[in-house]
Order: sequence, then C-alpha cells, then structure tokens
Amino acid sequence: MSKITKSQWDFGELFPPEALRQVLTVGELTTSVKRLLEREIGQIWVTGEITNLRIQSSGHVYFSLKDSIAQLSCVLFRGEARTINRDLLSDGQKVVLQGEITVYEARGQYQLRVVTVELQGVGALQIAFEKLKQKLNAEGLFAAERKRALPRYPQRIGVVTSVTAAALRDVIHVIERRNPSLQIVLASCRVQGIGAAEEIACAIRLLNEWSQTGEPGHRIDLILLTRGGGSLEDLWAFNEEVVARAIFESKLPIISAVGHEIDFTISDFVADLRAATPSVAAELITEGVFASREFIAGATAHMRRLVRDRLDTDQEGLRRLLHQLLRSHPRRRLQENAQRLDDLESSLSRCARSSYRRQDALWQAVSARLLRVKPAQTLMRRRQSLERAVSRFGEHVRLHLKGLGTRLAAVESRLRLLSPNNVLERGYSITTDEITGRVVRSAAEVQPGQSLKTRLKSGEIRSVASR
Repeated sequence: MSKITKSQWDFGELFPPEALRQVLTVGELTTSVKRLLEREIGQIWVTGEITNLRIQSSGHVYFSLKDSIAQLSCVLFRGEARTINRDLLSDGQKVVLQGEITVYEARGQYQLRVVTVELQGVGALQIAFEKLKQKLNAEGLFAAERKRALPRYPQRIGVVTSVTAAALRDVIHVIERRNPSLQIVLASCRVQGIGAAEEIACAIRLLNEWSQTGEPGHRIDLILLTRGGGSLEDLWAFNEEVVARAIFESKLPIISAVGHEIDFTISDFVADLRAATPSVAAELITEGVFASREFIAGATAHMRRLVRDRLDTDQEGLRRLLHQLLRSHPRRRLQENAQRLDDLESSLSRCARSSYRRQDALWQAVSARLLRVKPAQTLMRRRQSLERAVSRFGEHVRLHLKGLGTRLAAVESRLRLLSPNNVLERGYSITTDEITGRVVRSAAEVQPGQSLKTRLKSGEIRSVASR
C-alpha cells in the first residue's frame, strides 16, 4: 500500500480521476490514520473533566475526558495503572493527563493512551504539598526533638506578615488587651502571590540578623509568622520550600499561625509551635504575663490566707511548747522524781519481804530435811566406817613394813658376802696409792718412790716402792 501524504488529504485529491484513484480498505485507512496521528502528535498533555469511568476486571481503566466543546476517549492500561493513584480518577474530577494519541482500530476511533495523571488546579497543589511534606519530614525538619520551648515572658517579638493583613490587627488587639508592654517589630512582606515565599523567607532572616546585632533594643525573643484565612492558592506561599528552610534555620523560636483552625501549611509543621489562628498565637505569646497578672491580682488574698495559716500553725506550736515547758518545770521534775523515789522505796520493801520469805522457806525446808536424815546416826556410821578404815590401814602398813624388813635382811646378807672386809678376813689385803687412793692392780702400775698404802684385816701398812 502506498503512503498517503498530507497533500493527498486536500479536498481536491479526495476524488481523483478514475485512472489515478486508489481504493483503500477500512483497515488500511485506519492504520494510516493511526500512524499519521502517532507520528505528527505523539506524546501530549491534555486537561479536562473525567466522565464515563469504567474499571475492568482485567485491570484496564477506560474513561472519557471532556470540556465544554468536545470529548476524548482515554485508556489507562494495567501496566501504567499500577504506578498511578487510582483515587485521582473519578467522574467529575478535573485532571491533567499525559499520554500518546493513537487509534483503536477495531472501532476506528482515536484515543489517548494515558501514562500520567495529575489533578488540575487545587488537586495539583495538594500533590505538590504532600510531596514536599514527605521530603522535608524525611530530612528531619518536622522532628519534635528539635522544636524549642517559647519564652514565658517575652519582651519583644517579631511579626512576619503584611502590614495590611487583618491577622496583624487581631494580634495587636489581643496583645494590647493582655500585655500592653510587649513590643512588636514588624517585618512586612507579601503573604500571597508570586514572590511572596521569597519575601517571607527574607523577613525571617532579617529579624534573626537584626536580633543578633547585640544592641539592647534589637533583641527579639520569638517570631510570629501569620496571616488570615484563604484558599489553598492564597496560603500557598507558606507551603514553599524556601519558607520551610528559613524557619528551620532560624535561631529564634517561631510560631506559625496561618489561616484558620482547619488550615495546615508546611510552615506549621516546621515551626516550633503551631497556633490555630493569629489570635490564638497572640494569646499563647502573652500567656505567661497574663497568668502572672491573674496571680498578682489574687496574691493579696493568697497572702492573707498564708498568713492566717502560718499564725494558726505558730499558735499551735506555741501551745505545744507551753505544754512542754510546764512538763519540764523544776517543781514538776522534782515532784516526778519524788514520786519515783516513793515507788522505788515501795518496790525495795516488797523485794526485801519477798527475799526474806524465800530464805525462810528455804531454811524451813533444810531443817525439815535435816530432821528427816538424823545427823547423829549419820555421824556414828561415819565414825565406825572411819575406825574400820584406820584399822585396815594399820594392818596394811604392818604387813608392808614386814615385807620390807625381809627384803632388807636379804640385801644385807648379799652385801656382807660381797664386802671387801669379808675378803680381808680371809687373809687378803688391798694396796692403793696413798695420794690418789687408786687401787693398784698390777706391779707395772707402780713407779719407784711412789707412796703406797696396804689395808689388812686389822690395820694399814704404808710403804715406798723401790726398784
């Protein structure tokens, strides 16, 4: 089949002469149209309202995209549907679609094969809000441990808002009512529109730099970031990343009070404290001073109550001390000691009488026992026993002495037999050295001139040894 060029679609060429006419089948024509659309248009973005939404059991999604003039058939195949949030697809929802123009040849209709779905208008902003929220949360900008406590008695605050904002008037009204001495430093900026986010971030940094100059009149205790309610588009400046970074980098604590109670912005999550409304933020800032004013107003009655309680306590203590003093008076102590002495005397008398009765009972018992045992008879029995023992002892001594005499006589007889005198009586003599008395047993022991003494049975002979 020959290729159909764009010029062939001119009206004049739709009906060429018979010789030049080329007849196409429906399928060929549809295929040519499909190729032409895919080549000439290809990937596009298109916006409109969803209608006739159908989700097949196969997982494919079919719907039409319409506006006030026309409508376009769309198909979201199962493969792309897995990566797209199906909650974004519903009848009546305005969306922005990215896809490829093609032709469904079976019906001969062109359609958009969808690959990306985004909500139009507010929906797109909400998606951007959620993406930025997830990103900053992952970086730790929302971490509770980094949030700082607000000073209880601030003396000067910085306010970041528009000079014409109704929120500023609400804040000033609450502060004048609750803490008129609180000073306000206004960093005016736009709070909506193009460039508002950059101005808000610059105002936050400007207040930080101004407070850090070191001059006494420049010190700021905290910053209030605020504006009144509005649509999501009106509040969008407070959802910009540049504002979130400026809040995170601030050296001063920041309160975010943007919109109404139901409105939440990125600045609310990054700030050290979120207030539902600007008026609530002003009340939180002045809470310490306002509560102190109420305390001071009731301090007089409170002090009277404390004084009365202290007097009652002191009077009760005085009564106790007086009672103790009376108990500790010398006369009282003397009386107590006298009474105690009487008690001790009575106790001593009772003890003496009791001891006497015990000893008397013991004596009576001993006397009774002595009467029962009859000591005279006992003494007579003991005397007889002693006499018998003395008699046995005398007999034993006599027998022992007799045995000793016998033994002595035997020993004496033996000694007599062995005595030298007995030898001398038989005619023998004993010669000894006259000087030393040593018995001479051999002639070789005698030296010439040695004095000797010879003992006989009767008498002694002295002599001198010769050669």
